[in-house]
Amino acid sequence: MRVASYSRFLFFALVLIALTASSYAQVGIGISVNFGPPALPVYEQPPCPAEGYIWTPGYWAWDADDADYYWVPGTWVLAPEVGFLWTPPWWGWSGGVYLFHAGWWGPHVGFYGGISYGFGYFGNGYEGGRWDGGHFFYNRSVNNINVTNIHNVYNTTIVNNTTVNHVSYNGGPGGITARATPEEQRAEGERHLPPAPVQRQHEQTARTNPQQRASVNQGRPPVAATARPADFKQAVPAREAGAPYHPPAARGGTPAARNEPAGRPESAPRPEGEARPENAGRPESEARPENNVPRPPAGHAKDLQAHEPAAVPSSGNASRDQKYQQQQAKLAQKQNQEHQKLQQKQEQEHQRVAQNNANAARTQQLEQKHQQQTQQLEQKHTQQQQHLQQKQQPPHPKEK
Repeated sequence: MRVASYSRFLFFALVLIALTASSYAQVGIGISVNFGPPALPVYEQPPCPAEGYIWTPGYWAWDADDADYYWVPGTWVLAPEVGFLWTPPWWGWSGGVYLFHAGWWGPHVGFYGGISYGFGYFGNGYEGGRWDGGHFFYNRSVNNINVTNIHNVYNTTIVNNTTVNHVSYNGGPGGITARATPEEQRAEGERHLPPAPVQRQHEQTARTNPQQRASVNQGRPPVAATARPADFKQAVPAREAGAPYHPPAARGGTPAARNEPAGRPESAPRPEGEARPENAGRPESEARPENNVPRPPAGHAKDLQAHEPAAVPSSGNASRDQKYQQQQAKLAQKQNQEHQKLQQKQEQEHQRVAQNNANAARTQQLEQKHQQQTQQLEQKHTQQQQHLQQKQQPPHPKEK
């Protein structure tokens, strides 16, 4: 009996590992565009909302539906695991097109194209903070930290005596000339986590805002940064565009042909005098998933996909369809908020276990608890979606 139980547990664990790896591979799928993204806009960093949040710089993503770049604001994100850091996404020239490389979480910062996003991301590594004893310490010289609320701080001045520019891509005409260092290459071989559900929601919120499109804002987005993901109400606007934006008359972009992470850019080693700016698509181009699409079992809230409003079939009643669309949007927002709340709770429990040096049995109990919590939440969300869809079904005509 014990052998059978252990076998089932081992099988379930392997399935979870496979699913996590699969989801990361999907996030790594590139998008190719035949012209480079705009320059990085100039903006101020909002204050860090709480301890444990790490700055993720803004970037230009690509919307294939509108054939346009759009700005995903920089924001503070709760680290998915103690000791994990963020490697920002980046664009790189390869094979005559610009390829998008998705960002990821890991124990060390990997290669991000040599792009200087600012606020600690100066083209190589991260100067904005470090983990120590299960707590994240912030470098106040490059971050906006309120020491009244956050006490884990230090000051290390970052000497930057190079010319400032705002180039947002690697390789190609006018691009950053940099390639991965041996340390960055080793970091890419470590265990990674894909962008958290709140980061995907954040990106989706930017994608659906027409004012974030480069063709509209000319490289100066009205929402350049936010204090928390997807919270565009208290936004920091760009002070100015990084450079004049002149897109080609014929704009176009296509998904990468192969289902694998985008390759390395064709570029030369980074020169010593490479410029660093003050600061500074859509990673997947597949169709938006509906809320009623079955989702694989997830072990933690951070592994869950962000909910998006389900497609609204036409019922012939415009008022009824509009109401249903509003209900879908409200439900997706509420469910994503519950994702974030559970994720924060689970991460706090992980941090406490790590700080207390819990044994393997206690850690395993916590993992099983989190798996159960996560699956119960998704079952609840599936039932909510089914209930809403049933309400939308037109009434059956009465028999004569």
